[in-house]
Amino acid sequence: TVLFCIFSGCILYSSTPTMTVAVPNKPDTCTGLPDPVKGTQCTFSCSEGEFLDMRSQECQKCSGGTYSLGTGVAFDEWDSMPAGFISHGMNMNIADIYTNCSNSTWIPKGDYIASNIDECTSTLSYAVSLKKAGTVSFEYFYPDNTIFFEFYVSVLNRGNNVLYWRTTSFALVGSAVKPVLLRNIAISGVAYTSECFHCKPGTYSAKPGSAHCTPCPADSYSNKGATVCQQCEVDKYAEAGSGSCKRRPACTTSDYFYTHTPCDSKGQTQLMYKWIEPKICSEIVEGTVDNSTGGSVKLPASGQMETCPPCNPGFSVTNTSGCEPCPHGSYSNGTACAECPVGTEPVVGFEYKWWNKMPDNMRSSVYSREYSDSARSTGKGLDYLFRSTEANQANERTNDLVEHWSGTTRKQSYSYLVKSNSTVSFTWGFQRTQAYSEVRQYSSDFAKMYTVQITNVVGGVASQCRHCALGSGSASECVPCPPAHYMVNGTGVCKSCPPNTFIRADQTVGEAACIHCGPNTHSNKAHSACVSDCRLDLQSTGGGEVLQYDFTPLANITSFQSSPRFTSKGLRYFHQFRVGLCGEEGREVAVCVDNVTESRKEVRGYACQSTVVPSEVRGQSVVSSQPFTIGDTLIGKRSSFTPCRAPTVARRILTFDSVFVLLSSKCSEGTCDGCSFHFLWRSLYACPLCTESHYREIVSACIQGIQRTTYVWQQPLQCTGGVSLPAQTVSACVTLDFWLKVGVSTGTVAAILLISISCYFWKRTRKLEYKYSKLMMTAGDKECELPAADSCAIMEGEDAEDDLIYLTKKSFFTKIKSFSREVRPKRW
Repeated sequence: TVLFCIFSGCILYSSTPTMTVAVPNKPDTCTGLPDPVKGTQCTFSCSEGEFLDMRSQECQKCSGGTYSLGTGVAFDEWDSMPAGFISHGMNMNIADIYTNCSNSTWIPKGDYIASNIDECTSTLSYAVSLKKAGTVSFEYFYPDNTIFFEFYVSVLNRGNNVLYWRTTSFALVGSAVKPVLLRNIAISGVAYTSECFHCKPGTYSAKPGSAHCTPCPADSYSNKGATVCQQCEVDKYAEAGSGSCKRRPACTTSDYFYTHTPCDSKGQTQLMYKWIEPKICSEIVEGTVDNSTGGSVKLPASGQMETCPPCNPGFSVTNTSGCEPCPHGSYSNGTACAECPVGTEPVVGFEYKWWNKMPDNMRSSVYSREYSDSARSTGKGLDYLFRSTEANQANERTNDLVEHWSGTTRKQSYSYLVKSNSTVSFTWGFQRTQAYSEVRQYSSDFAKMYTVQITNVVGGVASQCRHCALGSGSASECVPCPPAHYMVNGTGVCKSCPPNTFIRADQTVGEAACIHCGPNTHSNKAHSACVSDCRLDLQSTGGGEVLQYDFTPLANITSFQSSPRFTSKGLRYFHQFRVGLCGEEGREVAVCVDNVTESRKEVRGYACQSTVVPSEVRGQSVVSSQPFTIGDTLIGKRSSFTPCRAPTVARRILTFDSVFVLLSSKCSEGTCDGCSFHFLWRSLYACPLCTESHYREIVSACIQGIQRTTYVWQQPLQCTGGVSLPAQTVSACVTLDFWLKVGVSTGTVAAILLISISCYFWKRTRKLEYKYSKLMMTAGDKECELPAADSCAIMEGEDAEDDLIYLTKKSFFTKIKSFSREVRPKRW
């Protein structure tokens, strides 16, 4: 099949190059026609910067000043409606049959095409035939949300495709509407391009084979199809990508701005003046009288020293006269930071009223009106854009217009309430006019921002502190009292709580905030809760000894479950309990989780309950759901004495630590009323600690001089742990035969000694009796005379004998022998 397309002259070319032929336009009018040329396949295409030469059927590079997309077409000039584009307007309001929408079409504007701004629906369409799957790209400007803007396109596949751009205005009568603007439409996927496109004015391509044209730099211009840009004259200027130069206006005070240098160590800053870039005004051109000389304004001299303004609230002055934010929990009025008093909380946010420098979380940008063919707007303070640098969590932005000003407006204040806890960006945009004009308008207008204040900012600073609300939660920024202190209501004064008390996080005001710990518990270091050290002292029945209990081995989390339950459909499930009743600070708490829903709910406390469904799949964990806390606060430990029986054999098993938790037979789910839970915890460690009174000693007989002492537990055994049985002791001993021999020997010696002493004193007594008798006999011869000396009563020869007996040193037995031999009869 040969397809022909008629052009000027007598040459016919096929639109899809399967065959190129030449035939006469009229019979016998053309002679010497070339022979037919067989073309390439229809899917053939050239690379970027090339076009298909129809005569040679080969790809050729585009010449300078032109460009080619290869397998695509581009529309960047809109002096008129390009071929293939169709625009028409229609009335979609069935009730209004009198509105004429025939002229409500898209209008070419040179660099772009603009939509209609009335209430009619305007459609711009383009049909294209693709030889392979392609893409479409375009730039659009959608400045007004009172116009409904749509774009229809299916996947650009091989074959015929139609693109639609549609707008519908629904603005109120009398209100100004901004049109939707389109430009730079590019479509890829066509078979080839048979010609190169000329560069539009303001662009150029210096080298052959260009895929696109380069915009001219500032202060230069170019005409259509240019290979180089021309420099503007001295008294003229041009923005980047301009097709012509414009005369420079006289400089005014709106063409420069001033900034401040950072504050030095003396608290001084320099005032610096700069021209707004790019500079388009002229300092030598005569123009509007802006000063007394009647000429254009000169740039003021820089370097004037000024005193630095104070820091913004919430910031403090550093040693280098800079400003830094106050630490968390403190505030400032711009000078020095101070800590918030007890009972108050910082009002965090940002307040900017001194603009010596741009705040760190703000930035300023100038947006050029790329779709406008009017003169460039000048003036630094007119096109400010303030925006926080933080992005929201979803990394998406939704721009909502919250306030709009137009015309001349006096100084005013405006507040906007943020109702959601999320990251928000605020943008202030200033535009001199909504209309597009060829002349400079409102060049002397400006907008000023005096104060920006945002409250309740995460990570913000504080300019003041406020009194805390009663019952502030743990997430409050309220400055708390020290641990174990409560706050006197209305004064901010902290007082110490009595010993062994704790303070709840939600109640820190008033003496009633100090809650005494329950029996057998004590407060933790932070005085935020009462804990148990797993030990208990209990007076036994009858006021006897004090029994000591140690539940430390039971401090680990214990898990147990109820008897199986069944749903109405026969699904088996259990009530699982996790209990951790004692432990000091840093203890492991009981945790029950939900592993079914996406929330992954997790509850913690002393005891918790969840519903578990066992899995029939090997290696798969159980399904846990509906977790809730049974007890989150330890009130106290109360105990009653019950005799404990611990098997003796169990004490010989070092690894015996079995724990059995039993549920009430009447309440198989652990509770009967839903509030009180009753668990019977059976364990060896529920017995008191063993002491010395729980064992006795057994002493063996003395065997071969050795005696053994053995210690055994009192039966029945009613203790565990505690002291251990003392080891068996061995001591030396003596038998009864030995002591009998010692006794007989000792008695014999004592008897002999006693007889000897008796004989000695008997002799002495006889001598004294003899002497006394002699003395009495002598005294009776002569009355009234004093008795003579004792020597007078001694017979002649007795002196020597007496002296011999008592003065000589003889043995005791010798003296006895002599005495018995010399005994004489008594004299009366």
